[in-house]
Amino acid sequence: MKASVRTRRAVAAVGVAVALAGAAACGTAGPQASGGGVASAWIISGVTEKAFDNSFDAWDSAHPDQKFAIQSFANDPYKQKIRTAVGAADAPTLIYGWGGGVLRSYVQAGSVDDISDLAADPALKGRFLPSVAAVGQVDGKTYAVPNNGVKPVMFYYNKDLFAKIGAQPPATWGEMMALVPRFQAAGVSPFAVAGQPKWPLLPWFTYLVDRIGGPDVLNGIVANKPDGWSDPAVLQANRMIQDLVNKDGFIKGFASVSTDSGADVALLYTGKAAMTLGLPATYQTIKTGDAQFVADGKLGYFAFPAVEGGKGDPADVVGNPSNYWSISAKATPQEKQVARDYIKSNLLNDQYSADLLAVGNVPPVAGLDDKLAASTDPAYFRAVYDATAKAPNFQLSLDQALTPAQGDALLTNLQQVFLGQITPEQFSTAMNATIGS
Repeated sequence: MKASVRTRRAVAAVGVAVALAGAAACGTAGPQASGGGVASAWIISGVTEKAFDNSFDAWDSAHPDQKFAIQSFANDPYKQKIRTAVGAADAPTLIYGWGGGVLRSYVQAGSVDDISDLAADPALKGRFLPSVAAVGQVDGKTYAVPNNGVKPVMFYYNKDLFAKIGAQPPATWGEMMALVPRFQAAGVSPFAVAGQPKWPLLPWFTYLVDRIGGPDVLNGIVANKPDGWSDPAVLQANRMIQDLVNKDGFIKGFASVSTDSGADVALLYTGKAAMTLGLPATYQTIKTGDAQFVADGKLGYFAFPAVEGGKGDPADVVGNPSNYWSISAKATPQEKQVARDYIKSNLLNDQYSADLLAVGNVPPVAGLDDKLAASTDPAYFRAVYDATAKAPNFQLSLDQALTPAQGDALLTNLQQVFLGQITPEQFSTAMNATIGS
């Protein structure tokens, strides 16, 4: 895995030999590899990377004796790499995560520090939206603090293609399904999705379960309720997914489409697909790939529709409340102190928040009204912020809410549902077998 340019500068700054520089290029820079006492962090590459780099650069400039060694990785390789590093007690000082079951597994293994005192510090307390900050807690103690924008999943659509067939954003699943043949008749795929990495398929399943059965079904699944995966809402959700696949609702060859390259989102702004269900990274990718598409008002967005007869509130949200920093319990006292000082003074401060907004990422900080109003796209940013702040229920992505083993099994089995390789009943049986793992 290629390290970022800034990473190699950071490694050089601590005088590590060429052999270690080669190791850094492969992506190993835990507490031991980072150079004995040098705090380290791994970040996800992409459009938000600049905001992280700016924040660490600002810290390094003000604290030349407490610099961070930083490496960046693509999303999917990172998820596997960090779990391996944490398990081997070789994680970076700051561990980038999503909360949920993965965080709980770190806590249970004694891999991350309790930072409740830091979260309660007057310099930090009240900086974050309460609902987002709560995701960093396990059994009432804080083990992670937000470090990124809020990430509700919503539909993004091409307004020109909707105008072409005279359509409006659908409010119900029935209305949305009625658009499928209309877009097909116009030579357009209704939905783009990246099936190759599996996780972009997950919001379809989670939203449908929520809209059909309400949050209690998902809460039961996360709590390992016996036979929770056999709930009628789960079975119905997978039947609806397979119905959509069988009606060619998704772009042809979706199983081989990648998201790290932005190939799925490009289908939207190039006019090949009318809609895509995604995180705010969708907006950021469009801004990077075709900023004029956004500037010309061609991008629209709407919440996941209600399911007729369902129990779920249409204002419920699925996604990632944010990403989070935890502090490795295996780091040295010196590294931990640098990480704690950085979090207290620089994490999501005014400049950090402004940098996130500049790349289309809405920071989870309180009192953001003025900044949203002055942003480059006030309506969009307000929609994202309000979707998070006002959601009756915000369901963390299930691959993160569950244990790592369950999350992996979920993505594998769900991909097989989309590909028609297993039935909804077989999916439920397979997932029930993971309960307690």
